[in-house]
Amino acid sequence: MTDPAQSSVPDRGGATSPPHNGQTISHRSSFADNMRHSPRSQRHPSFPQSAVQELLNHPPVAKTVDPRFAGRDWRQIRVGELVNKEEVRWAQLDTGVEQATKLLIELGPPNVILLRETSDGTSACGTFDYSDLNAYLLVVVGLANPEGEQLETFDALAKKAREGAWIPVRDIQTLAKKGPLITLSESEDLSKAIEHFASGVHRILVCKHGTTEVVGILSQLKVVRFLWDNATSFPAIDALYPVILRDLGVGTRETISINGDRTLTDALQLMSNEGLTSVAVVDNALNVVGNISTADVKLLTNSSSLPLLKSSCIHFISVILSERGIGDGKDSFPVFHVTPFSTLAHTVAKLVATRSHRMWVVEAASPSPSATPLPTPSLTTPSMSSAILSSPAVSTPASPNLATTFPAVSAAALPGARISGRLTGVISLTDILNLFARQSGLNPLSPNDQRARRRRSSSSSVRPSIDSARNSSIDLRR
Repeated sequence: MTDPAQSSVPDRGGATSPPHNGQTISHRSSFADNMRHSPRSQRHPSFPQSAVQELLNHPPVAKTVDPRFAGRDWRQIRVGELVNKEEVRWAQLDTGVEQATKLLIELGPPNVILLRETSDGTSACGTFDYSDLNAYLLVVVGLANPEGEQLETFDALAKKAREGAWIPVRDIQTLAKKGPLITLSESEDLSKAIEHFASGVHRILVCKHGTTEVVGILSQLKVVRFLWDNATSFPAIDALYPVILRDLGVGTRETISINGDRTLTDALQLMSNEGLTSVAVVDNALNVVGNISTADVKLLTNSSSLPLLKSSCIHFISVILSERGIGDGKDSFPVFHVTPFSTLAHTVAKLVATRSHRMWVVEAASPSPSATPLPTPSLTTPSMSSAILSSPAVSTPASPNLATTFPAVSAAALPGARISGRLTGVISLTDILNLFARQSGLNPLSPNDQRARRRRSSSSSVRPSIDSARNSSIDLRR
């Protein structure tokens, strides 16, 4: 005999006759009661729809696993296995700054020229990169902050540059704030390199075993990309990728940003004084609207482009986007931000795709399931450039328009909240590699200690920038 309760449940193959009214009321009541006690109704939402939308907009990039590393302990992989000698580019200490700059721009990643004493030398005695170029540019235009004993040297360099005199890279080696050269033998384990990187070192020169001959350049980004591409071969690291940043507790809330209405020279001085490779550009509500890096200085290497130094950071971002559009054939907006609800995989994928040293952490939207997610720009979304270029204050597309006056696009006019969100922190390659090192049983120095040492070493020269910040809306958030 069929149970009456069972007769109200439809069969997969067809419909059944409806139950009596009393049964309907009883069924609905029990359903409501069940929902009140359902784990779903009691679960606190922790992954907002905006984060889901962002994941849909920025799916992790495809990875290519190298079979050479399958089943191996990443800590015991030799650094020589990860480098390529073709990436070692040389110039002599007596090479002119102009020629070294041309090499730096034309040769591209890893964005560094090694310096040697003679044309046939194989040992590096220095490096030339975009931090050096930025510091040199500030000296030439008279915007550097020399200490007492440097004043005469800076004045002499600026005078020679204005006169068009030849200046060797030897003469500018002490301008940028950079740490000492770190070298490792190609036979050293990757764990040794990770301990350096996890403590704040950005680049290591790899030498032939038993010699000082440089055979490769290992950078933080190269190692992060390697561990990302081969994650399935390294279970301890692979297990971290699905975890959201909030739960990992990585990064820092101490950020340095600049208001989009400030001039480009303010941003360049800030990066030079603080020893940074990039700085967040924010609107009046501290929403991230862009990013300026030392590599963008390459757009200022022609004398005709120097008027851009007087432009606002927002205008310079539009120039960056325009130049990238010319190169890529499309308008693009690299997204340099994540939220506390972004997974580590999502964050690393963005860092690798944009070749960035850091991602800005912005406030996530409300985690309420009913919250309507805001559109998030993808890696090729023109949202930011459209916001700048379609502003009523802009009459022509932003490009290397080198007039001495610039469109007055205000930071207050940008839809920063819809582009990203309010700046609350930063996560860098150093933070990620420090996490990997600790997770794998290594004991690197704290990256925050490294940041503190850098700030102390630049305290005297950064003072004018801080004093200026108090009167010019540069946000030095500590």
